[in-house]
Amino acid sequence: MSAENKLQNLPDNEASLLARSSAEELSRLLAAIPKADRASVKLDGKNLILPRMALALLRDLLTEMAQGNAVTVVPTHAELTTQEAANLLNVSRPHLVKLLESGKIKFTKTGAHRRIRYQDVLAYKQQCEQESHALLDELSGQAQEHDMGY
Repeated sequence: MSAENKLQNLPDNEASLLARSSAEELSRLLAAIPKADRASVKLDGKNLILPRMALALLRDLLTEMAQGNAVTVVPTHAELTTQEAANLLNVSRPHLVKLLESGKIKFTKTGAHRRIRYQDVLAYKQQCEQESHALLDELSGQAQEHDMGY
């Protein structure tokens, strides 16, 4: 997707404001009725029944739109190209290929092309974040141990 196409998908100011008020109201409703597993929604005179999980996803989507972000929904079983996976991890494509070839992230090959499952990319990202937090906790402990004032 080109940069121009991405900019066209960004919500304008009016959409961001509407998304913010809708996200806030939906958050209040979900908090007020925590045990409800579905909700009735009226759209164009038609009643829809939505599962709670869909409402929570809609709230999260509206929250992102309220912040001016474009949103893409990707099923967890989706397969990504190396460039798409690299973008998700915020690394270069050559670096991602090294991660794949070293076995740090599982992948399959379709002809000459590598494909990575979205859930495997997310699992690797979560593992990296956990390792980073553990190292930061260790550094913080050392700083306190040595009375470094942090």
